[in-house]
Amino acid sequence: MTGVLTKPEASKPPTLDADVRMKDILKTLPRDVFKKRPTRAWTAFFADIALAAIGYIGIAISPWYLLPFLWVFQGTVLTGWFVLGHDAGHRSFSNRKWVNDLVGHIMFLPLIYPFHGWRIQHNYHHKHTNKLEVDNAWDPYRPEVYRNLSAIERGIYTAVRGRFWWVGSIGHWLVQHFNWNLFSGKQREQVRFSALFVIVAACVGFPLLIATTGIWGFVKFWLMPWMVYHFWMSTFTLVHHTLPEIQFQPAEEWNEARAQLCGTVHCSYPAWVEVLCHDINVHLPHHISTAIPWYNLRRAHRALKEHWGTYTIEKTFSWSLIKEITDRCHLYDAHRGYRSFNEGRNG
Repeated sequence: MTGVLTKPEASKPPTLDADVRMKDILKTLPRDVFKKRPTRAWTAFFADIALAAIGYIGIAISPWYLLPFLWVFQGTVLTGWFVLGHDAGHRSFSNRKWVNDLVGHIMFLPLIYPFHGWRIQHNYHHKHTNKLEVDNAWDPYRPEVYRNLSAIERGIYTAVRGRFWWVGSIGHWLVQHFNWNLFSGKQREQVRFSALFVIVAACVGFPLLIATTGIWGFVKFWLMPWMVYHFWMSTFTLVHHTLPEIQFQPAEEWNEARAQLCGTVHCSYPAWVEVLCHDINVHLPHHISTAIPWYNLRRAHRALKEHWGTYTIEKTFSWSLIKEITDRCHLYDAHRGYRSFNEGRNG
């Protein structure tokens, strides 16, 4: 089945006919893209561990002038670790829940990232993708909300929506995933366990690292790769759902199929980035179904392009793309779309 589509005006983003449902889109995907392949999953798991070991050895023995290259490599490898943990969080790494939880905690540990806190919040993002003032991933402020912020809040928001986008995920990590009091019942216990797990690991690991390698060792072995990871995480998540033509809808107007198909960007990156990060950039099929493992995303994407390609959005990563986003996509008006800060300040 192909989609019933409404051709938009040239100045407006593509939009699905309101009668199209997620089940209509899912029917166009081959059934085997949902199949888990344990050999493929575990091969990537152990390959990532080996690559990280190579990176750390390289950092230990290389002269100072090679360290920036090794930091980029290592931070990108650790982003791949996060992507495998991401699959575990969506239960698409293994059929066994305890295996997914174990893999998720292992893959997130070097990044001091609480697995369950992230998992629950991230699934919330998938449930409410591009729902204005509800989505928790790069949800833009309305101009009137921005104008009523304190000076400090405006400064932080202005920075991460502008040239300091690359640290945006650090704030999300710190604010969203450690506070188990934001949750209740079983979820609170899970989030508390994950938060304490990485906090204890940091309290043991960081002093040990400093004691054996000094402050410089802490910087070169952990802090700099961690910053590279956050560069990639901030960039991936920003580009996935932020372009001048991407729509956010108020809750009363929100349409799931439209948000998941037309509100997600497929962005191509250099091949080495896509390989090390396990195709996290192939984001469209992931929003159609989180049950698709990372190694089946490209096949699912080809099927979506075949049936719905006229209204999917594809970009190629470049600094001009980042400049366009960080220059224009600051505030959001439900009727006019994205506004710049200058437009927002002027009402």
